[in-house]
Amino acid sequence: SSYSNEMKKKGFRADSNEAYEFMGDAILELIISEELFAVAAKNEGILTKQRQSLVCEGTLAKIARSISLGEYLNVGTSEENTDLRNREKVLADSLEALICAVYFDSREKAGLTACRELIRLLYKDEIARVLNGRSTDYKSMLQQFVEKNTGSVLVYECEDSGPQHEKKFTAIAYINNNPVGRGEGKTKRTAESAAAKAALKLFGII
Repeated sequence: SSYSNEMKKKGFRADSNEAYEFMGDAILELIISEELFAVAAKNEGILTKQRQSLVCEGTLAKIARSISLGEYLNVGTSEENTDLRNREKVLADSLEALICAVYFDSREKAGLTACRELIRLLYKDEIARVLNGRSTDYKSMLQQFVEKNTGSVLVYECEDSGPQHEKKFTAIAYINNNPVGRGEGKTKRTAESAAAKAALKLFGII
């Protein structure tokens, strides 16, 4: 949107990805649901968790990074020297927008078929991971562990350091005010995920 707003001020039309993200999200959920339904256990609860793991922000950002999607994003001048292109949410939203773009570009030649081929290619390893039970959503895993212990409370504290364009985040996971894991990352989310992973290792869960 920063680039779109900048172009509009100069008299050019340059729509942002936001509307495309909405459509891409729906297409992704449909196709991932189809793929899982075809090969996974027909249990609604299991299917829902598997789909959530595949369409969550972290997985989308991971796939976006695997194709260097961030390098192709147009951003406003004020954002050029920030880490915007590497932010989890921006990458995740951009992948959804890309899926939508493929759908509209191919609609006359069966847009869903083109999207299905793209998603199967991009998600091949991630679908295999989920079907084999190898979750990398460490925050959800830790939350589920905590919820089994009635009365336990999980919170994260996160601090950032370094210049604006090269920030580093450090997160600590606490259960009932006791530190159980520490992690670092380029974003708050990745730092918290690393802290959750450390906590899971501490408890012998992974």
